[in-house]
Amino acid sequence: MQATLSSSTSHSRWKAAAWPLAMNAISEAAHQPLESVRTFLDSRHGRHFADDVQNGLYQGQALQDAINAATQRWMGWTIGRQTSKQYGIPRGLPYLTGFVIHCEICDEMAA
Repeated sequence: MQATLSSSTSHSRWKAAAWPLAMNAISEAAHQPLESVRTFLDSRHGRHFADDVQNGLYQGQALQDAINAATQRWMGWTIGRQTSKQYGIPRGLPYLTGFVIHCEICDEMAA
C-alpha cells in the first residue's frame, strides 16, 4: 500500500494503517510487549518516530517500507552518555528499545 499525505482523508487512512504496522514492527524489533509500544507511540518520542516514518513516505517509500526503515534506523542508534544521564536509560542500549522501556516505566510511575 503506497501512502500519501496529500489530503486529510489520505492522512487519516495513513494513520489508521500505520498504527498496527508500527506496533508490530517495533514490538518485534525491540522485543517488547504491544502495550509498552502503544505507550511509546503515544509519547513525544513516539511522535519523533512517526516523523521519521513520514519522512520515508515523503521520499516515496511504501508505508510498510517507511516503518521498517525507521524501525531499523532507531534500532541502529544506541543510547549515548548524555541520553543515558538525562533519561536513566542504560548506555549502549538500542535507542528504540530504550525509549519503549523508558516510556513504559514513566507510564507506570504516573499511575
